[in-house]
Amino acid sequence: MTTAPARLDSVCVFCGSSMGSDPIFAEAARELGQALAARDIRLVYGGGGVGLMGETARSAHAAGGRVLGVMPDFLRAKERLLDEVETVVVQSMHERKAMMYDASDAFVVAPGGIGTLEEAVEVMSWQRLSLHDKPTYFLNVDGFWDNLVALLRHNVEVGMTPAWFVDSIVVVPDVSALMAALEDRFEA
Repeated sequence: MTTAPARLDSVCVFCGSSMGSDPIFAEAARELGQALAARDIRLVYGGGGVGLMGETARSAHAAGGRVLGVMPDFLRAKERLLDEVETVVVQSMHERKAMMYDASDAFVVAPGGIGTLEEAVEVMSWQRLSLHDKPTYFLNVDGFWDNLVALLRHNVEVGMTPAWFVDSIVVVPDVSALMAALEDRFEA
């Protein structure tokens, strides 16, 4: 089992490669990048320069933060690398996710599409299988993840998922609450 360390050095952020329809998502992405940089927490992300992930990475970098992007070669043209941040180009999605997971002490799931959801479900599944005990936080901007949280609770109610698992996932309404939750979990 991979264990989260006592001190928080790196956070893996999963979020959209598109901006979404509400400007509040981009505002939260920029605020997240700035907040991580202000606390000297390295942002580990999918490596793209587009959408919410690009907003998060650019804002972290502009605020003097450390950023590691991990991009599979076949997505380079579609998600456009950010040349100004450290980026590792890998061969596959599996290699990308493994590197992102290994390089991170915690996971933050911000608004995003099916790719973000897939990454979140995989990291939760790995936790359920006791492959890691790194915490997962859902940045529930404007209730974005409410339906997923309801589905997870439904899985508990019908006996498909143990209650401890759903209780281990932290849902926060904004970046300020996320930073407070991270500070509660990790040493300064």
